Amino acid sequence: MSQIFLREIEKLKAHLVYLFKMVEMNYTLACRALNDGDLGVAEEIYRQESEIDDKKIDIQEECFKIIALHQPVAFDLRFIMATLKFNNDLERIGDMAVSIAKRAQALEEFPPVTPPVDLGKMANHVHDMLNRSLDALIKLDQDLAVGVLGDEEAVDEMHRHNLKMIKEAIVRNPEQIDALVNYLSVSRYLERIADYVTNLGEEVVYIVEGEIVYHLHQDE
Repeated sequence: MSQIFLREIEKLKAHLVYLFKMVEMNYTLACRALNDGDLGVAEEIYRQESEIDDKKIDIQEECFKIIALHQPVAFDLRFIMATLKFNNDLERIGDMAVSIAKRAQALEEFPPVTPPVDLGKMANHVHDMLNRSLDALIKLDQDLAVGVLGDEEAVDEMHRHNLKMIKEAIVRNPEQIDALVNYLSVSRYLERIADYVTNLGEEVVYIVEGEIVYHLHQDE
C-alpha cells in the first residue's frame, strides 16, 4: 500500500471529521435557538449549512478520486463506501438542524405557550448519540457504534410520548394549535436525526466487520 494512498485516506477521514463537527455545531445552535429563544444564531446556522453542502461535495469527489486512482479493496474500500453514506446522512442531519431553527423562529410569531413535553431532554439524548457516533468513527470502535444503535428505541419512545402529550394539549387548548404543531415538528425532526445517527453507527460496524446492519424505521 503506497504512502500516497495512506495519506489520501487520512485526509479523507480528516475531512469527514470536520464535516461531522460542522453538523454537530449546527445542531447545537438549533437547540439553543429552540430552548433559549436565541434566534440570533439562525443566520449562523444558515451560513454554515451552505458550508456543509460544499464540504459534502468535496468529500464525494475525494472518494471518487481515490477509487479511480487506487482501486482500493477490503477494509479501505469499505471505509470509502461508508464515507459516502456518512456524507449523505450528515448532510441530512444538517438539514434537520435548519428545520429546527425555522420552527424556533416560527414559535416567536405566536403567543407564548408552555411546551407540554420536554424537548430539551430529547435533544440532549440525541446530541449524546451524535457525539458517541463521532467517537466511534474516529476510533473505529465497534462497541461504541453498537451502543449508539441501542439508543434509537429510547428516542422513538420519547417521540411517541410527545405525540400523545401534544395531541392532548391541542384538545385542551385548540387556540394554541399553531404553536403546538411546531413543537410536534421539532420532536419529529429529533426522531429523524436519531435515525440518521443510527445509520452512522451502522456504517462504523460495516467498516470494522464488513457486516451490513439494518434497523427498522417505524413512522407514526
